Amino acid sequence: MTPEKTTDASGSIISVARRLAHIVRGRPGSGGPTPDLQAESTYSEPGNQWYHPSLAGPSSFLPDVVGTAAVELALDVLDRLSTDSYLDFVRNFYRKGIATFGRDWVYADINTVLIGLARRLSPSSYLEIGVRRGRSMAMVVSQAPGCRIVGFDLWVENYAGMENPGPRLVREELANAGFVGELLFVDGDSRDTVPRYFEEHAGEFFDIITVDGDHSAEGARRDLENVMPRVKIGGALVFDDISNQSHPWLLSVWRETVERDDRFVSYSFTEAGFGVGFAIRRS
Repeated sequence: MTPEKTTDASGSIISVARRLAHIVRGRPGSGGPTPDLQAESTYSEPGNQWYHPSLAGPSSFLPDVVGTAAVELALDVLDRLSTDSYLDFVRNFYRKGIATFGRDWVYADINTVLIGLARRLSPSSYLEIGVRRGRSMAMVVSQAPGCRIVGFDLWVENYAGMENPGPRLVREELANAGFVGELLFVDGDSRDTVPRYFEEHAGEFFDIITVDGDHSAEGARRDLENVMPRVKIGGALVFDDISNQSHPWLLSVWRETVERDDRFVSYSFTEAGFGVGFAIRRS
């Protein structure tokens, strides 16, 4: 399938970023989406696509993203990174959970979800809104060191009352996690920078996208809506803090924006910690 084309006033041909609107949703006889729109966990049979191309929904990823094994992987990465009071708290929380419940601990957060998804999906491309010190990115690159990354951030000084040195530190942290891929930072407010980026990169889609930026209801919803069309078929969308007591509206934003969208199948963890949701794109 080729991108839709149109002609501007000068008569030149423009490639328009509307391919997703033309993906046939798994009807028999259709070829399904083109390979560049698919993550690794998909299956398309040209001419006879009976099912949605995605091979699996969130349930298939749960062993990778929830529980002690995922926590231990995340803890190993955190131990390689520079520390602050929040990271110290999270590491101690992990160790207390493991000591108390052992292999029976049922727990998930943004770290376990990202490290588990990256382990399973082997992403070649990753986008993140809300980079801060790069810990979420480090989870991804620990499993996919050659991944291409695009990160959007305002680089607010002393974010949440803690030092926030900016891109230089993030590059160092990713190197400590084994990163050898391409990294692009886009500075500024995501309400402007994300739409502008996709206008300038009309054909770009991502295996995993994380939204962890503006925590207002309006801002979080806007960020989700801006990136949802750019998740590959079979790829994952991750949303942090859905049970964070300081931002109780984020769970409703997740439910209203992603859970009700029939392009995605979603999972939410709200039992402990700040909570996290992730969704697999199926069409």
